[in-house]
Amino acid sequence: MLNKTHESAHQAVHGTAGALASAPLEFLAFTLGEEEYGIDIQKVQELRGYDAVTRIANAPEFIKGVVNLRGIIVPIIDMRIKFALGTPSYDQFTVVIVLNIGGRVVGMVVDSVSDVITLSAEQIKPAPEMGSALDTDYLIGLGTLEERMLILVDIDKLMSSEEMGLVERVVA
Repeated sequence: MLNKTHESAHQAVHGTAGALASAPLEFLAFTLGEEEYGIDIQKVQELRGYDAVTRIANAPEFIKGVVNLRGIIVPIIDMRIKFALGTPSYDQFTVVIVLNIGGRVVGMVVDSVSDVITLSAEQIKPAPEMGSALDTDYLIGLGTLEERMLILVDIDKLMSSEEMGLVERVVA
């Protein structure tokens, strides 16, 4: 029984917007530039302020470097550089979202984090096909909550993509 429940939860989070279960989903809302994004709150381990990172030679520009988080070496990825959203600035609002994806810990730099929002399946619309900086393969859809619209990112897919495999090799 437990496996069935886990499978349906897995499908709800990883399935397409049309296949979402009726259970509401919680997303951590964050901003990059002018846009608001959301990721599955269950992937978030913790939130931290932006600290100095140790640069890694020959790493792609979006990999800021690594930090030592309680004995774990964590690669830090600047999503603003990754999505080509202009020159990032680091201030007191800059946040590192520490993610735990498939047992790997990765830090993601964003402009700010606002809140956790709960969306029902009806509030999640499929992402339109558009030539955006963010490949629609990495999108769950668009979440709507009153006047807000969140771009819902499939963080598992994004962080396990080929170039993120590069992150693993750079850190290793």
